[in-house]
Amino acid sequence: MNLSVKGETLIKGYEKCRLKAYQDSKGVWTIGWGNTYYTNGKPVRQGDTIDQHYADILFREIASKFVGEVNYLVQGINLKQHQFDALVSFAYNLGSDIDADNIAEGLGDSTLLKLIKNNPEDPQISCEFLKWNKAGKKVLDGLTRRRKSEAYLYTTGEVNFFD
Repeated sequence: MNLSVKGETLIKGYEKCRLKAYQDSKGVWTIGWGNTYYTNGKPVRQGDTIDQHYADILFREIASKFVGEVNYLVQGINLKQHQFDALVSFAYNLGSDIDADNIAEGLGDSTLLKLIKNNPEDPQISCEFLKWNKAGKKVLDGLTRRRKSEAYLYTTGEVNFFD
């Protein structure tokens, strides 16, 4: 599957585009549409600037990486497009956690993914999105709104930005 317009709208609605590097809620240098690294793998640094054209290219390339990783994680699961989009948004923000450990650091080792693999229509899935609303052990309103939006997209197929 590929990321649809709804998925891109959700991601960009929460990331906002910034052409000058800034520190995110965890102090990580970020640029463009919430990117912490460039396509060559180099991290964003303080003082970095880009133009809108490059920000959009960077978004497409980084989003494409997460599309591939989510496709890998959900192999054999019959997902609807909007469910896939919600998972890509989640991974874009938190990571896909494709590694050899069992520590839930993103989508790969999460209970969210386990529930989806067991039954992608399980009503508990919405609650699992909402558990991922902390940065540095602090609940952040912006992450709570984003998780609500991802859960809403996953269950209804509609994009909604919660206040």
